[in-house]
Amino acid sequence: MFKWIQGGISAVTGLAEPEYGESHFHSSTKRLTSKKVNPYTRAVVSAGDFDFQNPSNTNVETATFYINDLETGYCGFAQIIHSNIGITTTAQFTFKLYNNNKDLGFKQIWTSTKLENFEIVDKKNFKADNLTLQWNEDGSLRIKSEVNPESIVDLLFKPSITNGVKFGTDPNTYYGPSIEEQWGSMRHVYHPRCQVEGTVTNLTTGDVIEMTNEKTFGLYVMALQNMKPHHCAKEWRFAWFVNETESLVLMQFETPKSYGNSIVSQAIVTIDDDNETKVIACPCENDLKLLGQYKDEETGWSFAKSVDYTFNGYEIKDNNVDNEVITDDSKAITFELKGELSELIERMDVMNEIPQFVKNIVSGVTATKPFIYQYFSKDLTLSRSDVPESAFRGSAWIEVTYITDEREISE
Repeated sequence: MFKWIQGGISAVTGLAEPEYGESHFHSSTKRLTSKKVNPYTRAVVSAGDFDFQNPSNTNVETATFYINDLETGYCGFAQIIHSNIGITTTAQFTFKLYNNNKDLGFKQIWTSTKLENFEIVDKKNFKADNLTLQWNEDGSLRIKSEVNPESIVDLLFKPSITNGVKFGTDPNTYYGPSIEEQWGSMRHVYHPRCQVEGTVTNLTTGDVIEMTNEKTFGLYVMALQNMKPHHCAKEWRFAWFVNETESLVLMQFETPKSYGNSIVSQAIVTIDDDNETKVIACPCENDLKLLGQYKDEETGWSFAKSVDYTFNGYEIKDNNVDNEVITDDSKAITFELKGELSELIERMDVMNEIPQFVKNIVSGVTATKPFIYQYFSKDLTLSRSDVPESAFRGSAWIEVTYITDEREISE
């Protein structure tokens, strides 16, 4: 009787699931490593790789524009969140801008605004009242928003690589008895390095921030959680390291116990060489260490003082070859990203705006209490095993997201 009730509640509110185990989890990266192929696959706008998937069931789909101006110190992101919660579909625009130069006296901008009259246009574009996401014929994309007077945004992202990156020809990770009988999925597609230009205006303070120099870089990520988010993952790790010639992107999640605490880890390393940006590796067997952790007494989660992230991959010999076979002479490369997390930008309560009675039910039954810890460090180092004594310095946006504490779950 309890299992029947649990299943019924789960369908409505997304509470705890039975333990299906690893047999019901079909990882996008494991499919590649088991075939011994390099994970890199070109993601093409015209082929629909950057389209909104827009499934009819419960899901959350996001288009996120990360920015980092190495010259002025401004960094942050603009994000469109398109959510189907089963009863209705909603959309939100969130924006954050931070500056690591304390001498400027800049107070960070953080806005989250509900969108009205929104729609997906031609599958890959998006519009709402006073907001547009538009792909241009030259492969660039523009995000413009006037939905909040504190964050008037007009940013143009120009990818440094003609095509983006996805892991495998099918970038989806599937949940269910088999890929053919799946009941949910997770998907990420990337433009790992972009040039950015535009402005951010705060009408409340009168600040107009121009991003026009050649040291303003961007990252664009399309993501889909095609089931209830806390059923997909119990913890996330995100990192974006960038300097004038190198960049590294990490997206990693760990499933709840219901899917065997399985890990999917995707990293992309690029380098600018001879005025050309190249993807040099897409590691997906990675070891991520948070160092100097201490408990956050208010949430029960942990702060971190530094990171030591290791990425194990293979050299991509030709950017025009998808999923090249890994052979005995394939060049293995290990990258290490390490350093102090010098600034905790924000500790964000994800459920802060959820109605209290729903929050009580969800957190009480499943120990779901999602918090995002956002860090910025302007002095991390990226080293690589094939370049002796390498230590490329740069700045990084680091996120650690905790969703479910399974130690608190019991029948």
